[in-house]
Amino acid sequence: MDTAILLALAIGGAFGVALDRVGATNPNLIVGMLSLRGLHLMKTILFAIGVGSVLMFGGQMLGLVEVGHMSVKAAYSGVFIGGLLLGAGWAATGYCPGTGLAAAASGRRDAVFFALGGLLGAAAYMLSYSWVKTTGALEEIAGGKATLGAVPGAGYPALVPGAPGDMIGLALGAAFILIAFALPDRLRRSDVAVPAE
Repeated sequence: MDTAILLALAIGGAFGVALDRVGATNPNLIVGMLSLRGLHLMKTILFAIGVGSVLMFGGQMLGLVEVGHMSVKAAYSGVFIGGLLLGAGWAATGYCPGTGLAAAASGRRDAVFFALGGLLGAAAYMLSYSWVKTTGALEEIAGGKATLGAVPGAGYPALVPGAPGDMIGLALGAAFILIAFALPDRLRRSDVAVPAE
């Protein structure tokens, strides 16, 4: 088997274990986070994004991370529509694609149905792609593949020319880490007991 595939399986498996260990495979905890009854997962997510951002941009500035490997997704209205649909599905089911697959792997039957529904939705999108393309929802906006500030060597246009993208990435990462530590465990009182799994 190819080394890249083995590495992807190892990293994916480790990520799935981490999701399970922090409780992200429990839809009750996810719904508790979304309803602000329990912010443990939100704090974990913010902390992970912040640490990842600091390591990536700091590593780029120190020459430890190859900027050419950075991939920026294009912005278009379909992404925002899809994000709204994803958020609604996340709130309704208690799963997002990553947590749903990890929960299915841990043996949750509802997550298996969630994953099958996701595959059905992906197939429906694939079959309707040519029609969706005619709606203009896939036309690039805000510069398409762009970054907030210029990242040296990345080759992507900056939305704010002259702004140092690495420093913006470090600052945002640090802000996410600080917010993760500053957030309380809950913002509203829970009157509903969340069952343990």
